[in-house]
Amino acid sequence: MRLNSSFSRIASLRVALVLASLCASATAGVAAQCGNGPQGFDAWLQGFKSRAAAQGIKPETVSRALSGVTYDPTVIRLDRSQHSFKLSFQQFYARRVNGALINRGKSLMRTHRATLDRIEKRFGVPGAVIVAIWGLETHYGADASARYSILRSLATLAYDCRRSEFFTGQLLDAIRIVGRGDLSPSQMRGGWAGEIGQTQFLPTPYVRYAVDFDGNGHRDLVRSVPDILASTANFLASHGWQRGGSWQPGSANYGVIGQWNKAEVYQRTIAAMATQLAGGG
Repeated sequence: MRLNSSFSRIASLRVALVLASLCASATAGVAAQCGNGPQGFDAWLQGFKSRAAAQGIKPETVSRALSGVTYDPTVIRLDRSQHSFKLSFQQFYARRVNGALINRGKSLMRTHRATLDRIEKRFGVPGAVIVAIWGLETHYGADASARYSILRSLATLAYDCRRSEFFTGQLLDAIRIVGRGDLSPSQMRGGWAGEIGQTQFLPTPYVRYAVDFDGNGHRDLVRSVPDILASTANFLASHGWQRGGSWQPGSANYGVIGQWNKAEVYQRTIAAMATQLAGGG
C-alpha cells in the first residue's frame, strides 16, 4: 500500500509537470501572436506570412505586399495618444463645415452630375449624401493623407497587443487588395491607422464594398472619383439605405449613416451638410 501511494504521488507529479509544460507552451504561443515593442516583430512577421498563406492568399502576394515591412514606433505613439473629445453638434459643425466647403461640394456635384445620377440609379443613394461624406472625410481628396505605408502601419498594429485581432483582419484584407490588383504595395499609402483613399475606407470595408465604377478593372479608391463615390454609396446601400427616403435624424437612413461613423455629432453633420448641398438649407 505504501508503494502504491508513492507511485500515485509520482504519477500525479508527472501529470502536474506535463500540464504545467503544456500551459507554458500555450502561454508562449499566445504571447507570440503579439508584442509590445519592436523586439520580436520580425519573428512575428514571418509567422504571419504563413498564417496569411493558410487563409488562401498566394504566398507570392504575401511576400510582395510585406517585402521590407518594419515595425513603426510612430504608429504606436499615435495610437496611444488618441484623445476623445466631446463637442456639441453646433461646435463640431462650425469646426468642420463652412461656406467654402459647401460651395466646393456644389461645384463638384455639377462636375460629376452624370456619375452621381448613375450612382443614385444603381444604389439609391443621393449625390448630396455621398459628396457630404467625401467633403467631411478629406475635403474632397485634398486631405487624403498618403504619409504612411498602409501595410507597415497595419503590420505594426496587428503585432501590437492592444487591438491585435482587429488589425490582423485589416492587414489580411490589405494584402487581398494587393492580390486582386486594385492597388500596388507602393500605392497603399494613407492614414496611420490604415485608412485608404478619399473617403477613408479601412481595408475590410474596401474588400467588401469597393466597386469598379469606371470600368477599368480595378477598384481604386485613391484616384478614381467614380470608384470612390460609387463605393461609398455601395457601403450605405449594403447597410440598408432606403431609396427616396429622408436622411434626417430619426429616419431609417439616418441610422444607416450611423454605420458609416458611430459618433452622433458626425452623423448629424453628414445629414445637415447633405441637406445644404441638396439646396435645402
